[in-house]
Amino acid sequence: MPQIPLHYVDLRTFCYATEDEKRVEQALRTLLPEEFEIERVESEGHFGDRILVLSARVEKANDVRHVLSRLADLESFDELIDELDERVTENTELFLRLDKQAAFGEEIRLGDGITFRGKVEAYPAKKERAVENAEEVLERLRDGE
Repeated sequence: MPQIPLHYVDLRTFCYATEDEKRVEQALRTLLPEEFEIERVESEGHFGDRILVLSARVEKANDVRHVLSRLADLESFDELIDELDERVTENTELFLRLDKQAAFGEEIRLGDGITFRGKVEAYPAKKERAVENAEEVLERLRDGE
């Protein structure tokens, strides 16, 4: 089994007062391994409305593989690979925004609502190396490895 060049993946979404908490959790779970623990933190919006922050940190290699395998379902996968230079930070983090509404329907699309942040392994810890590593893992996913 190939090595996964991500130290961890953080997934986060917000559940606003107008949304159904169970549906928002289900959308986040679309990306996570079964029975994965989701952290909940209550917050307050600008106008005093309740916001629930749902997040999960995925650290075990098999769990990270699971999250990445879900990304392989992206229709715009090649576009994602082409945009890696803009999506990987100087701190070697890969950022994606995924469509929360689509995820509720078990579909993975770039969009808005779920933040994906993956810490890319890079030695030395430079953006260029992280982009290369992220590209390598995403191409392997695309090719079904």
